[in-house]
This record gives sequence, structure tokens and C-alpha cells, in this order.
Amino acid sequence: MKRGKYKTVYSITTEDLQNVAVNEINRSLSNDEIKRIADKLGDRINWYDIILDLINEKIED
Repeated sequence: MKRGKYKTVYSITTEDLQNVAVNEINRSLSNDEIKRIADKLGDRINWYDIILDLINEKIED
């Protein structure tokens, strides 16, 4: 495995949060709402299983 600087491979921006809010609840989120969502977002995304599924999918291709 090549060692080096780590690189972000995916991120969710506040613009992403606002787009979902406007599309789903027809309004923008307040800064406090964004902070509360951001604080919990990482706990809700099952990133390990998603990565494993994609690795297995790629290996099977």
C-alpha cells in the first residue's frame, strides 16, 4: 500500500443539506439546525458497510 497524505474521497456540504431541506420541507435550514444535523450525520451514515459493498462490487466486476 502506498503511503502518503490522506485524501477526502467524499464529503457532504452545507449546500447539500440546504438543497435537501428546500426540496423536502420548502425552506432553508438555520445555522443551528445545520449544526445539529452535522453533529449527528456521521453517526447515521453506515460508511463501513457502504465501502465494503462497493469494494466487493468492484472485485466482482
